[in-house]
Amino acid sequence: MTIFSPTQTHQVFLNYRGEQLRYNFVSHLIDAFERHGIKFFVDKYEQRGKDLKNLFVRIEESRIALAIFSTRYAESNWCMDELVKMKKLADKEKLQVIPIFYKVRARDVRRQTGEFGDNFWTLAKASSGDQIKKWKEALECISDKMGLSLNDKSSEADFVKEIVEEIHRVVAAIGLEDGENIFGKKRRMVEDRNCPYDLPDCKRSKIKKL
Repeated sequence: MTIFSPTQTHQVFLNYRGEQLRYNFVSHLIDAFERHGIKFFVDKYEQRGKDLKNLFVRIEESRIALAIFSTRYAESNWCMDELVKMKKLADKEKLQVIPIFYKVRARDVRRQTGEFGDNFWTLAKASSGDQIKKWKEALECISDKMGLSLNDKSSEADFVKEIVEEIHRVVAAIGLEDGENIFGKKRRMVEDRNCPYDLPDCKRSKIKKL
């Protein structure tokens, strides 16, 4: 299995409950990503013995993150802490987060109800008030974004295809944004070169017209 560098452009970070999804749904998703040339990172690629907080660095290095919510997702404080990190980056427009609802209702994730909520509140009993507040805010924020859902009667194969298509769409959108940013910088550089050094307000006035 190919291990992609965490510094590669448009890397997709997968945030999910490993004990529930690693050897079934996520393994199929990884296979599809490799076949379609999608660069990604999952925690199994992290070197053994490293601090798990190193995963937060991997999130920062990514452009896209999939928050794969499942019934057992909220059992893990690491899943929840990663989600908080993802929310912070998304708020700063440094990360595009796509919620994936794997056989769980978005409403249960948002409100911490149902089986998902039972697991969340079990974890919360052993956690601090500040942690719980951040987790709830992250769940409410991320689950409220446009995402993809799979129910018990849906085809997982079709769902994986749908996720791949969505990743391609987001990557294309990011590429367009990057192109616009690069173009904008080049345009400013050209105008700056045309600005006489003895006119300190020239650069500022030029930029205002962009």
